Amino acid sequence: MSSGRHPLLLAIFLLVWSAHGVKSDSQFDPYKVLGVSRSATQAEIKRAYKNLVREWHPDKNKDPNAEDMFIKISKSYEILSNDERRSNFDRYGQMDENQPFGQSQHHGFRSFHNNFYFDESFFHFPRSRDFADSEYMLHHAQFNSDILPDSHKRPYLIKVTSDWCFACIHIEPVWKEAVQELKPLGVGIGIVDLGYERRLATQLGAHRAPSIIGLVNGRLTFFHQAVVREHLRQFVEDLLPQKLVEKITDDNYQPFLDKWREENKPSVLLFDQLPVVPLLYKRFAFRDYVRFGYVDQGETSNSRLLRQFSINTYAPIMLLFKENTEKPVDVIQARGMKRQIMDEFVSNNKFLQVPRLVSQQIFDELCPVKQFHRRRKYCVLLLTGEDSAFVTSNKAFLDFAAANKKDVLRFAYVYQHQQQPLCQALLQSQTAVSPQVVILERRSQAGKVLYRSVSGGWNGSEEDKYRLHEQLELLQKDPTYLSSDTTLPELNNELAPIFIIRWINDAYDYLLQVYDDLLYSNCKTCRREMMPILSLIFSALFILFGTVIIQAFSEPGESQPQKPKKKEQTATEDESSKRANTSSRPPKKDFVEVTELTDITYTSNLVKLRPGHLNVVLVLTDASKNALLRKFAKEVFSFSGAETLHFSFLNADKHGLWMPSLLRRACDAAQSQNQSDEDDEPTDYTGHVLALNGYKKYFCLFRPVFTGDGLNDSSRSHSREDGARLKRGSNRATSIDVHHKLDKLGLWMERLMEGTLPRLHVPAWPTLEDAFIAFFLFKIIDTT
Repeated sequence: MSSGRHPLLLAIFLLVWSAHGVKSDSQFDPYKVLGVSRSATQAEIKRAYKNLVREWHPDKNKDPNAEDMFIKISKSYEILSNDERRSNFDRYGQMDENQPFGQSQHHGFRSFHNNFYFDESFFHFPRSRDFADSEYMLHHAQFNSDILPDSHKRPYLIKVTSDWCFACIHIEPVWKEAVQELKPLGVGIGIVDLGYERRLATQLGAHRAPSIIGLVNGRLTFFHQAVVREHLRQFVEDLLPQKLVEKITDDNYQPFLDKWREENKPSVLLFDQLPVVPLLYKRFAFRDYVRFGYVDQGETSNSRLLRQFSINTYAPIMLLFKENTEKPVDVIQARGMKRQIMDEFVSNNKFLQVPRLVSQQIFDELCPVKQFHRRRKYCVLLLTGEDSAFVTSNKAFLDFAAANKKDVLRFAYVYQHQQQPLCQALLQSQTAVSPQVVILERRSQAGKVLYRSVSGGWNGSEEDKYRLHEQLELLQKDPTYLSSDTTLPELNNELAPIFIIRWINDAYDYLLQVYDDLLYSNCKTCRREMMPILSLIFSALFILFGTVIIQAFSEPGESQPQKPKKKEQTATEDESSKRANTSSRPPKKDFVEVTELTDITYTSNLVKLRPGHLNVVLVLTDASKNALLRKFAKEVFSFSGAETLHFSFLNADKHGLWMPSLLRRACDAAQSQNQSDEDDEPTDYTGHVLALNGYKKYFCLFRPVFTGDGLNDSSRSHSREDGARLKRGSNRATSIDVHHKLDKLGLWMERLMEGTLPRLHVPAWPTLEDAFIAFFLFKIIDTT
């Protein structure tokens, strides 16, 4: 009798326990935790969440229950911030995406009268996630925007887990030990909740918990061994490229250092007493900038290398070499070598003293686009060759760069036959036999640069060095010394592998992934991963057989070229060249919207212009209208995307007295003392440009300039931009060719956007109808 009572008592105990668990779970209300109503908006929920997080953060709140409360707050925000989870909770009281709709969470017993059923959800004990794991939790948007791009700089180790996973609890101690060891070495850590991030888990291909995934270069690799710390460490090392660090001895260290010209990278020698290269030294993020070599100090075959560089064996040491392979440019030694120390050391020496521009990425980093007026970076570029005839001039350029180290100057060189489009743009399509030096400043991401070629070429003589040094000194005194402008094409990537090699590498990665899925994963995953490689194979076969069939059925005469087609091709080329010559770089249709200031548009485009907006007005005549509008559109094209800028033109033949009236009002407002210049009033305002602020009643004035290459012309152009000299130098505009009146307008527009131009204020804007009357009224007042 007593033996029959024990199962009954156990069943009653389990019933009471499960009912208690159901009651405790039903009491969890995310609305109450965050203190918001059920009709609260997302903004209110987010505001309440931020306030509670600041209040209950375990690092700031010393309450013993702070960590549990913080987890409840985070869990509540996860539910209410997602519309689908919030709807499920409002309708069914659900908080788990895996649970079918329409069922409550109280399913510990199913059909109790028919059979006794329970699973892991029966033991519904409140298992709060470790607070240390919250900083590693990944979300779908965060993974695609941050983690995937960052995987090209460092490896990631990602664990897929869930709330009711007993195996996940079993591997938790090992996982924590691995995280504590790998994170200081630069390995990224991530955790994905299978229940709350189902979309991200599907993207990763993880359909069960626990799963451990490695991520490098955007490629996913599953971990299939026993979860031991040593296995996880080896798994991460196997994810990295095999030749990331080269083993260096007395026999190969000199060839390793001499590859700086071929690889276009500095070299780093790492000295330590470990026989195997530590994971700390495998700096994955700098593989595109620096070459790494490892020297084992304990090996006897490295004694000559240790003596040559006077290596102390008491602590690890790093030597960094650039063009000079006999002496390192930087040295660092520390007993406890840290990742931060190494990264800072390498980041400060990413490039050679005079690197070669082999890709657009290197060009962007070495010669950044000018962002602010006082942060100019000038790039001194040598256009040379790689034959033995250029060795002397290239060495002289390197010596000159080493002796002229300034923060505003960056020295680099390119091989003309490797970067032909770039050299043609800078040399104006002229073929240069001898090396040439070009000083340039990048002005926009679209490729626009200001540049100036150093006259006489570059032979490496002392006269060439003196001439280049003199021009660099003049450039730092007068930024307008760069008198030419052009648009540079994107640089060719000289180090990019050819198509067939990229195709073979991609196919190899696919085969490895498919083999891994066939060996470890289920059939559903295999089919999904097999689709890309099968599609690639069938596409290649289709193209191959299609080409063979077309060649088999085509007639032999069809493949022979015909002479009339060549004549037609030359004729079309002649026509296109003629059109290019006659057009002289005409603007595209509607590529800059320019309206005319008339009696109808004057008020809306100037007087009642919105605050903060400027109207850039070009003054022209009927005779110069077409030429000036083309030049005007070309100069302001790069600024036409600004929403606060409007572009107009004023016909001086129709409203010839508006400009004198405006200038008279500005002089009267400034109480000008230049009474002796009143007879020097300009008669031709063609080519003048004004930036009018209708709301604040001021304008900035651009006057036509001469465009000679001499410094005197550049200084005169600056003096004419000075708004205080309204009446001086205007007569020179009549002698300027119409085609060149708007040269330097691009520089003036840049100064306008920077806010460094002088502003001329007026009491009121003259109207187009009253300009004639106002002009004579000012004349009478001045004579009186």
